[in-house]
Amino acid sequence: RFNFVAKKLHKRLLQLGGNPLLPVALGDDQHDLGPDAVVDPWLVALWDKILALYPLPPGLEIISPDVCLPPKYTLHYLPEDSPHPDSDLLQPSAPQAAPCELHPFAARVVSNQRVTAQSHFQDVRLIEFDIAGSGITFSAGDVVMIQPQNCPEDVQQFCQLLCLEPHRRFVLEPTEPGTSLPPLLPQPCTIQYLVTHYLDISCVPRRSFFELLAYFSTNELEQEKLKEFSSAQGQEELYSYCNRPRRTTLEAMWDFPHTTCAIPADYLLDLIPRIRPRAFSIASSMLAHPERMQILVAVVRYKTRLSKPRRGLCSTWLASLNPEQGDVRVPLWVKKGGMKFPADPATPVIMIGPGTGVAPFRAAIQERVALGRRGNCLFFGCRHKSKDFYCQTEWEELVTKGLLTLFTAFSRDQEEKVYVQHRIRENGKLVWKLLSSGNAHVYLAG
Repeated sequence: RFNFVAKKLHKRLLQLGGNPLLPVALGDDQHDLGPDAVVDPWLVALWDKILALYPLPPGLEIISPDVCLPPKYTLHYLPEDSPHPDSDLLQPSAPQAAPCELHPFAARVVSNQRVTAQSHFQDVRLIEFDIAGSGITFSAGDVVMIQPQNCPEDVQQFCQLLCLEPHRRFVLEPTEPGTSLPPLLPQPCTIQYLVTHYLDISCVPRRSFFELLAYFSTNELEQEKLKEFSSAQGQEELYSYCNRPRRTTLEAMWDFPHTTCAIPADYLLDLIPRIRPRAFSIASSMLAHPERMQILVAVVRYKTRLSKPRRGLCSTWLASLNPEQGDVRVPLWVKKGGMKFPADPATPVIMIGPGTGVAPFRAAIQERVALGRRGNCLFFGCRHKSKDFYCQTEWEELVTKGLLTLFTAFSRDQEEKVYVQHRIRENGKLVWKLLSSGNAHVYLAG
């Protein structure tokens, strides 16, 4: 139902005796101008109402929308001859506690194997990490969080656009007392480290990006367009420019060159969000691979109306890592997943994992086999047996040993498409037997 949560909350507040300052506003994402079409005028009315109830004290006045607020941090460059430690290098560490987002473990990449045929359109990787000495433990169904980084070419372009010296070192100081520094940035830091590891220059920019950018523009045409993109009336145009073609922040900056070169370095952290970690299902068991962790990664690549293909930041970066070229490391930590597999060894498990959705089930099967548990039933689907049948040899060996019941659906290997749901229907009697008499647990991923 439309805006059910907002309506329910409003109703409950009324029941508790609350008096609304204004009529409830319900933003609609399907509106031509998006939810801002309702939210913008409502916010104007809200501030008018608040100012009527609580007027500003004498000597204070409302800040004009034309005034650019100060940055959250001030960036102070250090002298070029000042000593600097090797803070830009990701070093392995032996953490005192389990690794987390603020203190990830720099895991060494052991192998990076493509598991799809070279002729297949999709590049899928089985990547193995060495987690010895990390204190990391995990079970089947858990998730590894990986902190990606921007590619060197994009970092170089960004620095050229903004006339930044990559190796200049700086320290950050909060503009307001009590503001904490970004915990993931070393102090001091280099511009190259900031752009490579922190600023998400590959994300699709939001409305606030163009709103702040407009303050720095001295080019009349660029400023006019930036103000249009940041207005309520310009949201449809912004959606067509940014969201629909998945234009990146870096590409948007290329389109406003006069403005981009005028961006003060102090505002970089206000303008561009930080790179967020990505989650991957762990595709291995510690019982089968002690001190190792494996993930199955589908490299994201697709076309839009832009000439350059869109690429996933994390998957593209991971696929590019070559452990044969040296000590390659990836910052990571583990979070508990939502899948819990049965503790009772007699309970059968039915797993449905098309494509890379099979990753957590590979971990579960390895774990259950290591514990001597049978009753492992896997429905796996992909396009072609010869091109994207992940871990084929591994599955077939387990089937031969009687440790796995495997049903496959290769959707493009015959004229009529076949999917995992067809295999489930064909084997309905077995599925029902496992459910009714074996109290089987059913899991679906992908």
